[in-house]
Amino acid sequence: MGKGRTTLEVGADGVAIITIINPPVNSLAFDVLYSLRDNYEEALRRNDVKAIVVTGENGKFSGGFDISGFGAIQEGKNVEQSKPGYISVDILTDTVEAARKPSVAAIDGLALGGGLELAMVCHARISTPTAQLGLPELQLGLIPGFGGTQRLPRLVGISKGLEMILTSKPVKGTEAHDLGLVDAVVSPQELISTARQWALDILERRRPWVASLYKTDKLDSLGEAREIFKFARAQTRKRAPNLKHPLVCIDVIEEGIVSGGRAGLLKEYHDFQGLVHSDTCKSLVHIFFAQRSTTKVPGVTDLGLAPRKVRKVAVLGGGLMGSGIATALILGNYPVILKEVNEKFLQAGIGRVKANLQSRVKKGKMSQEKFDKTFSLLKGVLDYESFKDVDMVIEAVIENISLKQDIFSDLEKYCPPHCILASNTSTIDLNLIGKKTKSQDRIIGAHFFSPAHVMPLLEIVRTNQTSPQAIVDLLDVGKKIRKTPVVVGNCTGFAVNRMFFPYTQVGVLLIERGADPYQIDKAITKFGMPMGPFRLTDLVGFGVGIATATQFVENFPERTYKSMLIHLMQEDKRTGESSRKGFYLYDDRRKASPDPELRKYIEKSRSISGVTIDPKLAKLSEKDIVEMVFFPVVNEACRVFAEGIVVKAADLDISSVMGMGFPPYRGGIMFWADLLGSKYIYSRLEEWSKSYGEFFKPCAFLAERAAKGAPLSAPVEQAKSRL
Repeated sequence: MGKGRTTLEVGADGVAIITIINPPVNSLAFDVLYSLRDNYEEALRRNDVKAIVVTGENGKFSGGFDISGFGAIQEGKNVEQSKPGYISVDILTDTVEAARKPSVAAIDGLALGGGLELAMVCHARISTPTAQLGLPELQLGLIPGFGGTQRLPRLVGISKGLEMILTSKPVKGTEAHDLGLVDAVVSPQELISTARQWALDILERRRPWVASLYKTDKLDSLGEAREIFKFARAQTRKRAPNLKHPLVCIDVIEEGIVSGGRAGLLKEYHDFQGLVHSDTCKSLVHIFFAQRSTTKVPGVTDLGLAPRKVRKVAVLGGGLMGSGIATALILGNYPVILKEVNEKFLQAGIGRVKANLQSRVKKGKMSQEKFDKTFSLLKGVLDYESFKDVDMVIEAVIENISLKQDIFSDLEKYCPPHCILASNTSTIDLNLIGKKTKSQDRIIGAHFFSPAHVMPLLEIVRTNQTSPQAIVDLLDVGKKIRKTPVVVGNCTGFAVNRMFFPYTQVGVLLIERGADPYQIDKAITKFGMPMGPFRLTDLVGFGVGIATATQFVENFPERTYKSMLIHLMQEDKRTGESSRKGFYLYDDRRKASPDPELRKYIEKSRSISGVTIDPKLAKLSEKDIVEMVFFPVVNEACRVFAEGIVVKAADLDISSVMGMGFPPYRGGIMFWADLLGSKYIYSRLEEWSKSYGEFFKPCAFLAERAAKGAPLSAPVEQAKSRL
């Protein structure tokens, strides 16, 4: 017996209230849906019931279909009656919508996905002003499967229906009322009483009795509708060229408009079944659950520790990273002290934070009043005087070991003994940073990604000495500033930068041997990355690139590709986007274009390295480029996993998606690798290592998994975990 159910209560007015109960968001698990059907049928049978109101417990209508049920569907374990198509037609259309007693949905909190689809089969909808209504199924590689593709366009019009479904953006109750999606907006206190009266009014024909599947007054003429669908398809192909399910969704909506709602439901059912089994859906569902499980860390979050209250945070360094971190913290309502070494740097740092907030005002994401309130949480200082009552410090100065060591010695002197001492270093070993202190138990890595107030990932790095309490505290701060935290062990580059250091290195290796850099970037962006390795190097800047590469050369000399290319370019003042030239040339609007000059630097670097051109590399297919760039990344991810730097392979998937922009619809780096198979990846790397050297050599973990034909993400049994 599952925990989800519905209850039925009949009032003296003859209105039956059916309440969905399945905390925390009243999701529609199969047991809830069958309980709903049983209670509906009982209400229809009973003579003392005149009309029905459907609502959800604890101020939430329903957050949608319980996607934990997808596992069974994807593995083909579902019985016929567990299929969305059966629920859509039999329970919702034929039981609820076609009932001879009217029903009204009383919506508060959430009506998302299946929750909104259930509300749309009712004969009217009453909502609170702040309730959120939407169909976000496309974010999981699916289409709405309970009739949403047919009913939403009939209630709000084809254009708005398409927009809401294709963008997955919910609307608030007030906007839903303007659109015609809900019939009235009332306060939470009046919700049930209004819905009851509305249901009786429908029964007495004082209000219209509407089955939304057959509503046509909001539909455009067939000719206009075809133009709308044509435009939607063109936009979708442009915005998401690698995704099929948004186009499938448009086809399903069009079928209903052309051939009628019933035909549309039939197509929705068949196409939904196909999508549930697609790699895209499996990948996106995997990412959905992986993201929610990053906060579960064995030996840390299962000890019953409560996070301590962090009342005030200090940030050291107001450069690009420091100002971004300060922005993220004040947006999360934390008072922040920003420290710099002189007045000029301090004003520049404060100016960056201000500009970050102003851009939100300009985009309409923040009111002027909220801007003033948020900005007032920031205070600039030049000394450690005001550090005596801070609960957490995040150091964000340049990647220089001795400078960081001096700072941490100072922090130990000036901060209270409970204060968490965090570093935003992206590659330096934390044991080195805290070497001169006696506070190793409260030293932790808080590695943000640039721009820190925008990028969603926070790598929480722990050493063998870091206390579980410090980790629990930082996990809580991460949640409050809306980051997805991943707890990782301490090593050079931690999880994200270590896993991805071969990404740019392999690019350089390939172009020195004859591949075209612009072709590589093009293939990688077509695969779904925000940018290819060379465009990324330009964006990050050659200075940062050289500093981090040096760390990897020192720590992993046997598998780093050493080249003079970036040094040669830097000597000529080509330092990336900031100097307007790197691998690309940049105009005033930061638009990148290929530079024919690049060839001479590649030729010079090639002669220093003593490598020869391989004609095969000049004619690489897109598939070969993607595999040659990403398989070394997979290889390094396997090492990170085998060494116990992460708790589980899914954490590497989240790190690759949120830290590096790996396409979520491919499920993250390890999930994607498993779709291709360990044997295949091993054989390709082995083949390239014979032609191009140790850089491509498969690691022992990958070789062992390939020999067994085992998935790369299966748990590591014997890892001496750094966690």
